[in-house]
Amino acid sequence: MKKQTGIWIDSKKAVIVTLEDGKEAVSEIQSDLENSVYHDKEGDKGSFFGGQHIDSQKTFDERKKHQINNYLKDVIASISESDELYIFGPADTKTKLEKRINEEKSTIASKLKSVETADSMSSNQIIAQVKKFYHQK
Repeated sequence: MKKQTGIWIDSKKAVIVTLEDGKEAVSEIQSDLENSVYHDKEGDKGSFFGGQHIDSQKTFDERKKHQINNYLKDVIASISESDELYIFGPADTKTKLEKRINEEKSTIASKLKSVETADSMSSNQIIAQVKKFYHQK
């Protein structure tokens, strides 16, 4: 039997639904992405270190880029055993995940069936969406 996986993903968390042998398994991966709202309230927009100006926005953006990469790496590691893959979610994180999967040198890119836009959903709605995609009851 195929191991079919659906991922609902946004910048806060990824909900992974795996369907195998008529059973479903649900797991969640939380992201540790910093929120720019809090960053903007930090006060100064940089500081001077000797004669150099250090821009805190560039530092924040670089840190966030590394956090997104680690988050996507964790998600990909958790789905590496899947035979079919379906990605959906509200934000652009789903397209970043798709791009990252396609950049991987493994066979996981060939398992990707679809990437779709979806609103915020409850766990039950996510499970129902994955079952609907794979035509299961």
